[in-house]
Amino acid sequence: MALSLRLPSPITASVASRRRPPPPLSRTNPNQKPSLQGTSSSGNAVLQCEHFQSCSGCSHEFALDRPSVLQEVSSFFEERGVQDFSFESGRLWGWRCRAKLAVRGSPDSPLIGLYQEGSHNVVDIPLCKAHHPNINAAVNLLKQGITTLNIKPYDEDSGFGELRYAQMAVTTHNTSLPLAERYLKGKVQVSLVWNSRNEQSQNAEKLNSLMEFLWKNGGPNNNTHLIHSIWVNFQTSSSNIIFGNRWRHFLGERDFWEHVGGIDISLDPSSFGQANTQAFDSLLRKLQKYVPYGSSVTDLYAGAGIIGLSIASIRKCRSVKCVEINKESKQSFEKSLSRLLKSVDGSISWHNTDASIEPLHWLEGSDVVVVDPPRKGLDPALVAALKAAACFSGKTSKSAQSSVLKVKEEKRPWILRARKAAVQMDSKTACDRSETWPQTLIYISCGWESFKEDCKSLLADKSWHLEKAHAFNFFPGTDSIEVLAVFKCGPRVAQKKKKGKKKTS
Repeated sequence: MALSLRLPSPITASVASRRRPPPPLSRTNPNQKPSLQGTSSSGNAVLQCEHFQSCSGCSHEFALDRPSVLQEVSSFFEERGVQDFSFESGRLWGWRCRAKLAVRGSPDSPLIGLYQEGSHNVVDIPLCKAHHPNINAAVNLLKQGITTLNIKPYDEDSGFGELRYAQMAVTTHNTSLPLAERYLKGKVQVSLVWNSRNEQSQNAEKLNSLMEFLWKNGGPNNNTHLIHSIWVNFQTSSSNIIFGNRWRHFLGERDFWEHVGGIDISLDPSSFGQANTQAFDSLLRKLQKYVPYGSSVTDLYAGAGIIGLSIASIRKCRSVKCVEINKESKQSFEKSLSRLLKSVDGSISWHNTDASIEPLHWLEGSDVVVVDPPRKGLDPALVAALKAAACFSGKTSKSAQSSVLKVKEEKRPWILRARKAAVQMDSKTACDRSETWPQTLIYISCGWESFKEDCKSLLADKSWHLEKAHAFNFFPGTDSIEVLAVFKCGPRVAQKKKKGKKKTS
């Protein structure tokens, strides 16, 4: 699951009412991993973060390993025939490997953190328990640079100031380190959002000085090599949009790599990346098991194609089509594609278009469709298309064929242009085009309320039924939960009870 941000944004995250639970439980060891067995988490994990009362990032101080919505989620799936629902809660502290932080205050007292609930007052969070430790270290270094060089944090009321935001992203994929050390020694890609049009603007000298300070004190020549690279985004808009359209790479490695789902992936700072890298890897490993070997797969809301590429590599898919509306993800997809094993023998393509405009086109010819929509859920047109595809499945009737032809005749010109601009790696062996429709729908959800509505709609006329469901604790300390649901085409077939053998006298 980005890319528009899935789950609560680090800057505008909503906070549930902070009802005080019973007296604090015994302190939990931050390095101890909780049990991952089903829904049997202990519920004893305590946040113990000094920023909790004022910061909007976390809504729950207790039971980090058991989101309060978990019981509802479990019951929802059980009522719909899923008997083996599971829940995984991994790292509870230091899990966030990607954070967008506002920069406010003054040069002498900079504030780098999140907006207070319901306001644009920034709460400084230098000791955030959710952040990977090296994000906190990079923020501390940035503060030192602001004060030393008299960098003026942005002021929203006047529109003046130099540094507006900072995005910190940690890569834990350093093959020069032993596997056990890669997470804690991850390097930070620092992206500065600078209040100017470009690098030739009036305050460019101060920007260069700040980058040199960060690189000198956190780069590879320093005793503590903390910084992976430095990027700058130039933004002068008075709106609430964090990033502008102009990005520049200045120092360090150009490419940012991570290893999830069995493959290397590249992410530019403008691309969506999951904040909880380890939880996302667990989800991908689980998802792969539900894709039959040699399948033809369509990955909708694909972003940089991480899910599709992972499936293509691990399940040796015949074809994978990744469909994404954000054109900025194209470059990341191309780089990740270049690192796939040469043994991958399948057609892999990435298409920059809105799949909800012509959904049947993308569903036709696929055995499996994967959807990873934003928090608002699936577009109604796509839900309708999925239900129609289930009706077409296994049929070659003239009515089904004419329905598809009608949709094709109504193709919009901008969709056609988008297809021409697609990125594609052809298979070594030609794939026969067949009029097939998805038998499996894999739904990844970061918005529980929207998923419930989509799920009820898909099940209403028995065009699909639920086969499996799993949940993952992507955002410990919040009531958000990531769901992986597997649907199968058609109504559920009741299993016949095995007849016992008659005893012979």
